[in-house]
Amino acid sequence: MELIIDNLSKTYSNGVKALQNISLEIPTGMFGLLGPNGAGKSTLMRIIATLQDADNGSITLGDVDVLKQKNELRQVLGYLPQQFGLYPKISAEVLLNHFAVLKGITQKGERKDLVEALLHKTNLYDVRKQNLKGYSGGMKQRFGIAQALLNDPKLLIVDEPTAGLDPVERNRFYNVLSELGERTVVILSTHIVDDVKELCTHMAIINQGQVCLKGNPLQILENLKGRVYKKTIQKSELKAYKQNYKVISEKLFLGKPTIHILSNVNPGNGFLLINAELEDVYFSEIFNTRNVKSL
Repeated sequence: MELIIDNLSKTYSNGVKALQNISLEIPTGMFGLLGPNGAGKSTLMRIIATLQDADNGSITLGDVDVLKQKNELRQVLGYLPQQFGLYPKISAEVLLNHFAVLKGITQKGERKDLVEALLHKTNLYDVRKQNLKGYSGGMKQRFGIAQALLNDPKLLIVDEPTAGLDPVERNRFYNVLSELGERTVVILSTHIVDDVKELCTHMAIINQGQVCLKGNPLQILENLKGRVYKKTIQKSELKAYKQNYKVISEKLFLGKPTIHILSNVNPGNGFLLINAELEDVYFSEIFNTRNVKSL
């Protein structure tokens, strides 16, 4: 199963070009869609999920024309949006059972077995009778995944799923998603680089509605090998360094900025060559949105 997006565009009524000729081939497995807030990720996810129309272009999932056969796509879709509401005074077990009815699972015994299995899969079984208002952020996200899996989807979309989660909850969420990616097309839309680094075998970076780069994370990192340098500088020097070098990121270390630059030659001047990380790829491409590459 493969999701094919071809020349997809969307412009809002206020003139904002949310998507500009987006083309992606997304195979079975975990696919990371990286980009800053406002890059167009959520618009793309909503269009794929049939919640919003595109201006032009096409999307296919196997034999299903996503833009024309919306009901057929919804039957095989699982979707966890960036923000979703829950009934706070209902238990996870009762609400998940209710969602199962809405998704057409009418046999009581089948529904009971499915709900129990999903609560186990998402590590919520022991708190299944607890009202959702008492759930932590990570528990609510895992409940969101449980409801998205009720129809055994062929396509699963998760939009910014780990934002605000503590490290323990994030790792639990990683484990759930990685298991799903073994047999499902899973699109992970996020601005958190670690999410993609930990989970995804394919990725794309999107900014200002355009695909900046796409490919395998390891191949993409190889393309930056020998080109990323770092140096710790004084705060007063930062502006000058930004004028003279391609500074792709800056972090404070012991109160001083440590900068990473991109250079095809050794810049000297106290810079140290380092192994590129996915975060370096991300920042370098965000600064070069119109330099579209494919690996």
